[in-house]
Amino acid sequence: MSTLGLLAIALLVIGGLAWVVSRRARAATGLPLGELISADTSRWLPTGQPLFSRAHQLTGKPDYLVREGQTLIPVEVKSAHAPQAGPRPGHVLQLAAYCLLVSETERKRPPHGLVKYADAVFKVEYTRALESQLIHTLDALRHDLA
Repeated sequence: MSTLGLLAIALLVIGGLAWVVSRRARAATGLPLGELISADTSRWLPTGQPLFSRAHQLTGKPDYLVREGQTLIPVEVKSAHAPQAGPRPGHVLQLAAYCLLVSETERKRPPHGLVKYADAVFKVEYTRALESQLIHTLDALRHDLA
């Protein structure tokens, strides 16, 4: 086999190994393996405009939006270690707000979102009960501000 042929094979093997290593590294972060749509952290490029809900007068930008099939999944990243009892209630409500924003802007309700701590990832189902709790909390906050 020629030197050029051996070089081509070596490059294919190196490329394949790099692909496997990158997939494993992404999986180790706890983030889904879908297509990264946007990121709002210092380690990624700036994202576009924040998401906005006219119905709830709410705006925000999740740390990540990851596409899984036809659905966008919001991801909230926290630098602290995970609480043993699960994600903090305030973090769950923040994630629920991002789910609501994704639902309204994309017209497709995400089934869940993710809260990623330094040492753990929690999948939070975006249920109707969680959505109701979020809306009740928003109403209470607005009432307190008035």
